[in-house]
Amino acid sequence: MSAPTDNPSAESPAEPTTPEDQAAEAPAAPLLRVVNADATPEEIAALVAVFAALGAGATPAPRRTPEWESHHRKLRPTPPHGPDGWRTSSLPR
Repeated sequence: MSAPTDNPSAESPAEPTTPEDQAAEAPAAPLLRVVNADATPEEIAALVAVFAALGAGATPAPRRTPEWESHHRKLRPTPPHGPDGWRTSSLPR
């Protein structure tokens, strides 16, 4: 059994040592500050909506399907018509 220590640092929580930990504990600066006291709540809500839409960024362009993965490659071509069509249906084009 060990004796209790008189060291107060042993019982206190550890101080943040990395810059990420220090930044996480620091209070964040406000993103929007109302300067004009005459602004109505509707005007402030409209500004917040506009800034939120601008901060979202553009939607990414839809990904184009590669040619080798395209649906038409999986389809079977129509067999040729006419005499001996059944025979030439298995030949490569």
